[in-house]
Amino acid sequence: MKEKQWLFLFVLVLAVNSIGSQLNNDLLQYISKPLIIPFLAGYFWVQTNFIANKIKKWIFFALFFSWAGDILLMFVPTNDNFFLFGLASFLVAHIFYIVFFHHVRVKENIQSNLWLLIVVVVYYVALITWLSPYLDDMKLPVRIYGVVISVMLMLAMHMLSLKNKIAGIWMMWGAVLFVISDSVLAINKFYQPFEAANVIIMLTYGLAQLFIVTGAIRYLQSVNSHKI
Repeated sequence: MKEKQWLFLFVLVLAVNSIGSQLNNDLLQYISKPLIIPFLAGYFWVQTNFIANKIKKWIFFALFFSWAGDILLMFVPTNDNFFLFGLASFLVAHIFYIVFFHHVRVKENIQSNLWLLIVVVVYYVALITWLSPYLDDMKLPVRIYGVVISVMLMLAMHMLSLKNKIAGIWMMWGAVLFVISDSVLAINKFYQPFEAANVIIMLTYGLAQLFIVTGAIRYLQSVNSHKI
């Protein structure tokens, strides 16, 4: 399939999942959710198949563990332990995104920005401080996960210093949406459930993955074009 077909299928299943969440239709959600990441991975593969750059493998690894996390979280209603398993899978996915962003930062000689670290730390501390009284035995896993996704966000924000500004903007906003999605998930699960939470979580999550992948595609294509 061509890239537009993969992208259309991704948007379609994400929309179906959102509609299923809004209608509380489990069937629509169970059918659509496992397909979101595979269609996005297909889009990434078609767009980068001709590029012989080893760092693209980290995006594939991140997508694979994101897909595994999606599957695991579907079984939470049957056993709460699946939430921890899903959290662990997404943690690994973020580590692979971190590796990708780190490789890009080193290759492009992007210097560390202390202000970006401060912004991320302030947000992390504020959210964890607010949620901690409600986390019970999930305090340690959630705090560890929070640190990892915060590092991912910080490195993604460094992508704004890329020569390819558009690629950097896509990746940065993808990371921001990922943090928003996970923050809403945490608030909904541990603090207080609210209507439309699942729709917000899945839409921001799906767009987060799309934005990061789109930014990665644009970066890899621009680097590859310079070699020709």
